Amino acid sequence: MKRFSIFFLTLFFVTQLFGQVSFTVKPPSRVYEGDRFPITFRLTNADGSDLKVSQINGCALLYGPSTSQSQSYQVVNGKASSTSTIEYTYYYKAIKAGNYTIPSATIMANGKRLSTKAVNFTIHESAEKDRPATQRPVDVDDVDTQTAGRTVKSDDVFVRIILSKSSAYEQEAIGCTIKLYTKYSISSYLPTKQPSFDGFLIQEVDVQPSLNQVETYNGQNYMTAVLKHCIIFPQKSGRLTINSGNYDISVIQYDNVNMGMFQVRQPKETKIQVRSNTGSINILPLPQPQPDGFNGAVGKFDIDSRLVGNNFRTNDPATLIYTISGTGNIKYVKEPTIDFPTEFEQYTPKNDIRADVNGNEVSGSMTVEYTFVPQSVGNFTIGSDRFVYFNPQTKQYVTLTTPSYPIKVAKGVSSPTTTEQKDVENKNSDIRHIYLGDKKPSKSHELIVLELWYWLIYLTLAVATVALIVINRRRIRLSEDVTGRKTAKASKVAQRRLKAAESFMKSGNGDKFYEEMLRALWGYLSDKLAMPVSQLSRDNISATLESKGYSETTASALVEVLDDCEMARYTPDSSNRMETVYERGTNVINNLENHKK
Repeated sequence: MKRFSIFFLTLFFVTQLFGQVSFTVKPPSRVYEGDRFPITFRLTNADGSDLKVSQINGCALLYGPSTSQSQSYQVVNGKASSTSTIEYTYYYKAIKAGNYTIPSATIMANGKRLSTKAVNFTIHESAEKDRPATQRPVDVDDVDTQTAGRTVKSDDVFVRIILSKSSAYEQEAIGCTIKLYTKYSISSYLPTKQPSFDGFLIQEVDVQPSLNQVETYNGQNYMTAVLKHCIIFPQKSGRLTINSGNYDISVIQYDNVNMGMFQVRQPKETKIQVRSNTGSINILPLPQPQPDGFNGAVGKFDIDSRLVGNNFRTNDPATLIYTISGTGNIKYVKEPTIDFPTEFEQYTPKNDIRADVNGNEVSGSMTVEYTFVPQSVGNFTIGSDRFVYFNPQTKQYVTLTTPSYPIKVAKGVSSPTTTEQKDVENKNSDIRHIYLGDKKPSKSHELIVLELWYWLIYLTLAVATVALIVINRRRIRLSEDVTGRKTAKASKVAQRRLKAAESFMKSGNGDKFYEEMLRALWGYLSDKLAMPVSQLSRDNISATLESKGYSETTASALVEVLDDCEMARYTPDSSNRMETVYERGTNVINNLENHKK
């Protein structure tokens, strides 16, 4: 018995720790004739075997599968979860342009055969590859097509309301997912108007939005993030609509900045407003006539009841425990009314509801404890109870019955007689004597304005009000001076970037070090001189610094550090100069901050 207990405890904790098993396919990004490209099949939270993948038309298999494994842990709201992933990657060569389908693949996992959905993708003609990037459609993996100034179209970034069912019964659980689709990187998003769920009860699920999945929608690839996931329960029949929501989103586009011998992509934020679609669903009324005892439970449930104890005595409390478990609107099920004998005194029932979301369903249990006290000696019976629920799968009402409990009550501890109880009640309800209190009251009146403390408080409040007005006006002036703020914070921003460069220097990563040094120096100059990076050059840097009163030596040293960083990125064995370049760059910024004529 002990071994079985350990086994089931272990199984319980494993199912809590690991998430849902899934098998999905990651389609390729933009593919042209003659390109080599990967297709990845991902198995999550399981070990797989016997993978079967079909041939893809228009493509030639080069080799595969290449297998990789990963595992991650996270704790959200005190709940630990783990995700393990196995990826099987096949490499193909695109032979002929056209629209093709990745057939469903299958794999054995945990004793079951899982399959992926068939996914469509497009092989483009090789001639399209030579078209300018601005004339090609925006693509997730093609930064050249994500140029700044390009209009972000409605099919480039959008938000969808996705419902798990197109029709359902009243009180039936429906999964609702609000998902972001984008071809651009996203720096921020802000819901300005949340979708409204009129006619529904909602149970929200904690989600951590992240653009970590690529999904094909309408034949195009998008990075996706789940913004909100909830389970909704319709409260009335008819056509119910989930109104659209509004979102302010900042997408990342790229400016090509000419840095002399090479070009640098400068990220630029573009703010757009996105309005989601509306979600409509047909809600069916529950079949009529409804059987007696039906209280709105919809789903699939089991019931259980048990009586605590074997010996019952008068004036001794006893407990009947009633448990409803299953999948459905468990949180909204009404507690049963038990048929207790009239000789039993009853207390208010205590209930405990535990519910968890599994995919698009809510599962859990409701435990109700009925406490009663027998008042008389004799043989009694606690009547059986009927629990009625509607099963939307079978479209039928189901009636479950609990057993009745015969009880023999013996005499227990003596209790006060009825006459004694009435005497106590009468005494407690009698009118008591009026308490007259102290018969020598005294009262004095003084004007508050004549007190010193009154004027001290008045003066303190007046001084505090004037100080707040002065501070607020100064804050308004500073907030209006955008250029001044950027100039004042230029050194702090540069120091953060220099710290990043220092970490790359210590790790020996020369390419990243010089790239971060250039970003620090160009960004510092842009903020300090109040000029966009695209307008900065070696000539106007020297001229602008001299016009602002900086020495010619300081300006020349700055230009030399910029030249050293650019040359070092294309010079072999330049890693031994990183420390010197870092020290010179730091000194130049310090000189600009401290040694103005």
